Amino acid sequence: MQDTIKNLPKLAKDKHNENKKFFAKLKKKPPKNLDYIMQELHDDEFERIDCLECANCCKTTGPLFTDKDIERISKHFKQKPQQFINQYLRIDEDNDYVLQTVPCTFLGTDNYCSIYDVRPKACREFPHTDRKKFQQISNLTLKNVAMCPAAFNIVENMKKRIK
Repeated sequence: MQDTIKNLPKLAKDKHNENKKFFAKLKKKPPKNLDYIMQELHDDEFERIDCLECANCCKTTGPLFTDKDIERISKHFKQKPQQFINQYLRIDEDNDYVLQTVPCTFLGTDNYCSIYDVRPKACREFPHTDRKKFQQISNLTLKNVAMCPAAFNIVENMKKRIK
């Protein structure tokens, strides 16, 4: 798995233009059954991939924290939301709450998340490959294939399946 993670940025870069063209076409004319196809590809891939072997998303990026996330997680820590914000978050250039540091503060050395049951929505939904109207998040997907082996494989299988 570590070799895969190490090679992923280069693989994604090599496929970037191809993927960009594919997603541009997909945006213009998505197949009627795209959501169904994506759900199937997503489910198939996550039967093979174990995120605990990788955790590259947690090691290389941080999620956005919504107000609901902040409320839920601060409650978990028995803190006021502002205390949680002050201790763990900062506001980024898009005016969103994100982690102060990467890798994620809540990631253990065993790749387990210490707040898994209350983790942010962005973490629960990552890599977003089973999202409805998938064609609308092509820019996000182009970024995710460079850090998530599952997202990379899903996109490659998607290109084979959707001509």
